[in-house]
Amino acid sequence: MSNSTSLVRPAHGRMIAGVCAGLAHRFGISPHTMRVVFLVSCLLPGPQFLVYLALWVLLPNEKKQGGGAHPAW
Repeated sequence: MSNSTSLVRPAHGRMIAGVCAGLAHRFGISPHTMRVVFLVSCLLPGPQFLVYLALWVLLPNEKKQGGGAHPAW
């Protein structure tokens, strides 16, 4: 799968954790639209907030370009 369609949390364009921005990038829509859809969906019954938290934990961060230092852990 190429980077343009992989499901990752982007390094830039985040509001909180980058989940909505990553989903929007993956499905080819505006991050603002995805955030509005998420907020409206929170008005409906269901586990939307728990799904957001799970995606925050499970989705990898976007790989940085150009090498650089690796995390200490």
